[in-house]
Amino acid sequence: MGSEMSSLTDLGLFTMGMWSIGLGAIGVAMTGILLANTDLFLSKPEAASLEFLETTELKSLGEEQRTLKAGELWKKNGAVIMAVRRPGCFLCREEASELSSLKPQLDQLGIPLYAVVKEKIGTEVEDFQHYFKGEIFLDEKKKFYGPHKRKMLLMGLIRLGVWQNFLRAWKNGYSGNLEGEGFILGGVYVIGAGKQGVLLEHREREFGDKVSLQSVLEAAEKIKPQAAHAEK
Repeated sequence: MGSEMSSLTDLGLFTMGMWSIGLGAIGVAMTGILLANTDLFLSKPEAASLEFLETTELKSLGEEQRTLKAGELWKKNGAVIMAVRRPGCFLCREEASELSSLKPQLDQLGIPLYAVVKEKIGTEVEDFQHYFKGEIFLDEKKKFYGPHKRKMLLMGLIRLGVWQNFLRAWKNGYSGNLEGEGFILGGVYVIGAGKQGVLLEHREREFGDKVSLQSVLEAAEKIKPQAAHAEK
């Protein structure tokens, strides 16, 4: 009888111990999820200066292959430039499409719309061109993703904001694939003509963190074409 009671006691202690371990693991997991949904562990962006960006070597991806310094893109009339995280990403395609909706207003202002990508894989850039209405260049050194390149890894998949962005893009009819590097975060720049400088720098905080279209237009309206400087 005594041995049976001892066995039951041991079993009870073992069960309580397993419950404690299980609850502790759940607590740790919940704490991790809560922290992942704050900005505590997000890498802080470092502002890119005009001097840093303008010397970037870019390669065109159209029929006429050419290499140029990035500063040539905005020298005369400024530019709006999207640093694409991954052309096959449906979130990037959504933002590209929305930026392209501004093209009529940008054309009226005489401001070109461009994009840069980190790599060219298969027909990814050509497929992306269906969503983006501007010329696309290859930034092999990824300078438009720096100076401090920020990455979002698997933590992005437990952020509520990311899942909300997924759902939004999916409801809007966008689809994509998993081709290419997609962890280095992208952004959008509005750069003034000549040495006017960077007027807007939006850095993606998490997957699907889009730039405000109104902010892009407001920054674009501040661009002073190089010709105006020459007249003065």
